[in-house]
Amino acid sequence: MIYTVTFNPALDYIVHPEGEIVEGKVNRSVKEEFYYGGKGINVSLVLNSLGIDSIALGFIAGFTGFAIEHGIRRKGIQTDFIMLEGGISRINVKIRKEKETAINAAGPRPGNDDVKAFMKKLEVLEEGDYLVLAGSVPSNMHEDIYERIMRRVADRNINTVVDAEGDLLLKTLPLKPFLIKPNKQELGRLFDTEIKDDDEIIEYAKKLQKDGAKNVLVSKGAEGAILIPEEGKVRTIGVPEGRVINTVGAGDSMVAGFIAGYMKNENMAKALNLATAAASATAISEGLGEKSTIMMQLEKINNGYWQQ
Repeated sequence: MIYTVTFNPALDYIVHPEGEIVEGKVNRSVKEEFYYGGKGINVSLVLNSLGIDSIALGFIAGFTGFAIEHGIRRKGIQTDFIMLEGGISRINVKIRKEKETAINAAGPRPGNDDVKAFMKKLEVLEEGDYLVLAGSVPSNMHEDIYERIMRRVADRNINTVVDAEGDLLLKTLPLKPFLIKPNKQELGRLFDTEIKDDDEIIEYAKKLQKDGAKNVLVSKGAEGAILIPEEGKVRTIGVPEGRVINTVGAGDSMVAGFIAGYMKNENMAKALNLATAAASATAISEGLGEKSTIMMQLEKINNGYWQQ
């Protein structure tokens, strides 16, 4: 089974303004959309689109928390969230014009008892399961929380996937996560540098691998991705052509596609292909990429789109 963790989920409220936003005035929208947000939830949604079951874990609160849980359950995803007593799950506002402007809320603050209750839910994980730790955590949670989770399941041979920034990621490396997925900019921030080319991506990704990560997948947005596997050669892949209209959730889609591809045949090259197809499908969609779009992008890749 695959378990995804989203500690600070949100309702993403996307508005399309009628014209330019004018400060201090009433601004009107011509179209609005709601999406159930949060990196782990996005992974579950894309996995579900690909026909793969997962269980979404994490914290929710208030009426927005109920809406998030109800919404993703209606899409066929199992949930086992902890309902917090105070606060509400976030509503993130995305103002979408030529460029997207986001206002992300802080979200509720889980207490020590809530964290203990979450840790207890990890007892059901078994050997061979996948555990996806994705995204930021509430401001009152320590940056060792993903490390603590991995230590909790360290004796069960769990395939842990970490998609996080800074110390949240770095502290997990000694515990040898199966996969980490920084993007190019995040990789640079880890080493306080601006990465210029693929050679530098590979250089710094291998440093993370030396520190413990088994497989490192670095996304490069419209330029594709680079996979540094535990075994075998480094693989570079481009992105099929298509008009990019949405970047929200593309990285999460890449994680879901990689897990789905690897679970099917334990082939890194095919996992990378499906990861790239899923990410690019989301990039050309209003929301997360659906199976039909993912398969269309995968066919382009399999029919000769460049990979080396």
